[in-house]
Amino acid sequence: MTVERIVPHGFCAGVAAALKKARKLADASPGRAFCLHEIVHNSLVVGELENRGLGFVESLDDVPDGSPLLFSAHGVSPSIRAAAIARGMEIVDATCPFVERVHKAARQFAASGRRVVVIGKAGHAEVKGILGEAPGAVVAGSVEEAESLDLPSGTKIGVVCQTTVNSDDVRPVFDALAARFDAVLSGGACSATKERQDAVRAFDGDLLLVLGSPNSSNTRRLCEVARTKAVLADCMERVKEIDFSGVARLGVTSGASTPETFFEEAVEYLESLFASGDNRAGDGFL
Repeated sequence: MTVERIVPHGFCAGVAAALKKARKLADASPGRAFCLHEIVHNSLVVGELENRGLGFVESLDDVPDGSPLLFSAHGVSPSIRAAAIARGMEIVDATCPFVERVHKAARQFAASGRRVVVIGKAGHAEVKGILGEAPGAVVAGSVEEAESLDLPSGTKIGVVCQTTVNSDDVRPVFDALAARFDAVLSGGACSATKERQDAVRAFDGDLLLVLGSPNSSNTRRLCEVARTKAVLADCMERVKEIDFSGVARLGVTSGASTPETFFEEAVEYLESLFASGDNRAGDGFL
């Protein structure tokens, strides 16, 4: 039985930078500072920052005027930013640089007269922020949605992508849009997302363990692109419930918002488990 660490895995540069800003803000203003939405979609990260005194809210209405306010790595719409400034909030912006690039592309498409279409998940915090950059922008998260998009044939559209989309899904959706509209694509999944997905696709062992929270899009995508069976675990208790019977090669990776401390703890546990010859645990996924 072998445990293989999938490289790269874990925090991307954008998440690491956002977390550094969040820790600094929480330590400087414990109990006073807030973050609009989860800074990243990971319960361990959010729990750590809550313990440092950072509050998490889903609406500006829940933030007192003049309070320090962190914008999460997912970014926000211009209207949210303007409302926060108008209420005297001390803004700390932790938006991922790749997300900022998508916002810029959306603005440029809109300025050039193109209708903006976002390939991504409707309702996701990142997608909401992108939509706010361009009046009339719409979401097409699948080929079916692209084919049924309610726009006149031949409409000039500019296509941007949620940074955590499955990179393999971008081209089919764009091709479906281009078949109906005058479409131009700007970028795709961010490089960190693609690198992690490519590393997962290259693993051909018996089982892939993906560490991260189920509400994290980039983490779920790692499960989706795997060539082998994949299971998701968001904490050590969940890892210990998995039955690894019959697994000769286990790959372990983690989402871009998953702390390395969790990854190392899980790998050390698995290595000790397999060294003892006891691959059984809990519920039995296999």
